[in-house]
Amino acid sequence: MSLEFRIAEPDDYAGVIDVMSTAFLERVDVTRAAEMAARDWEPGRTWAAFDDGRPCGTFRSWATELTLPGLRRLPAAAVSGVTVLPTHRRRGILTALAAREHAAARERGEAIALLYASEYPIYGRLGYAPATRQAAWTVDTRRTTMRGQPAGGVELVTPDAGAVEILDPVFDQWRATQPGEIRRRDASWSRRLGLEEEPWGERWKGFLAVRRDAAGTADGYVLYKAESRWVDRMPAMKVEAKEFIAATDEAYAALWRYLLEMDLVTTVVVDGLREHEPLPWLLENARAARATEVGDGLWARLLDVPRALAERAYAGSARVVVEVVDADAVGGRQRLLLETSPDGATCRPTDLSPDLTLPVAALGGAYLGGTRLRDVALATGADEHRSGAVLELDALLRTPDEPRCSTFF
Repeated sequence: MSLEFRIAEPDDYAGVIDVMSTAFLERVDVTRAAEMAARDWEPGRTWAAFDDGRPCGTFRSWATELTLPGLRRLPAAAVSGVTVLPTHRRRGILTALAAREHAAARERGEAIALLYASEYPIYGRLGYAPATRQAAWTVDTRRTTMRGQPAGGVELVTPDAGAVEILDPVFDQWRATQPGEIRRRDASWSRRLGLEEEPWGERWKGFLAVRRDAAGTADGYVLYKAESRWVDRMPAMKVEAKEFIAATDEAYAALWRYLLEMDLVTTVVVDGLREHEPLPWLLENARAARATEVGDGLWARLLDVPRALAERAYAGSARVVVEVVDADAVGGRQRLLLETSPDGATCRPTDLSPDLTLPVAALGGAYLGGTRLRDVALATGADEHRSGAVLELDALLRTPDEPRCSTFF
């Protein structure tokens, strides 16, 4: 086996996509998918492994921006299309591809890498850990009503190219206030709205409801479709929303009311929400709503640890020396002095004795405040050199609001 690792060019995309679809056990129109890739993929960000000139592994990313606790934004790499052919497993291909992309991301000034994991055990050894939790919320509309008075302002909009001009500003308003959310690519809207056929999966065909405030400004929307069901000649429709974005509390309540009070509907399922939502408190019977399909969401890997730790906000004032074990760092680790206050934080290299030693994956998991450092450390490990240091850093990293990323990639 003679392996070559390099950036894939557009002429390589058909072979790269064939590897991706084979590894994910799918059959797609490779020619059509390669044409879309040539249009939509960012040049220079698709790594591939080649065995005697044929692709056998892939690792792709695109540029994005992550909203942090404290609402600053940090340049990030959104990682996708990570695959290795079943004939080439256990040969170090994934590790080699990840190392090249991580190094390239640092050169681009991207301080963090993000991904959704197809299989849980894979990415911890590359320095990633789950940083958000997500759930689908299911409501039995027969068992509850909404509290309060209707806020109104919800209208149906045709999900066409013109709708993007409405949705994009709403999404940007939302992501500016939601830790864990990322910037959307322009190309993602057409597929999200079902404006073109997808090489992977079926084209989405559904409905778009937009909420507007008293001034007529859009501040929320929901994309949904319905499953037709009748039981004993009675309607028992199920509505499934794949995207629910509310930039204000008023929009949140209005859109839920719209879904729950729809005629013919007995079940509403909204996917991609937080594990803990305010929804039950808006219902007369909170037991009618339950979080289902709860699990890990966005995974994070800190690439520039000092910058990432200095940019986010913290819950209090402290001074902690953290030794970070990271295979990508010079010597395999770096020692950092993190100082936090309500006015901001600094993080810089130091020769001081460490209060604790952590793998970089532990910091990635706890970075957005949705995962307890003490919990993620059960999986990654942690060495405490000063009693109470883990709990002190755990408390600093926690946030009052649960992080959420609604953008799957």
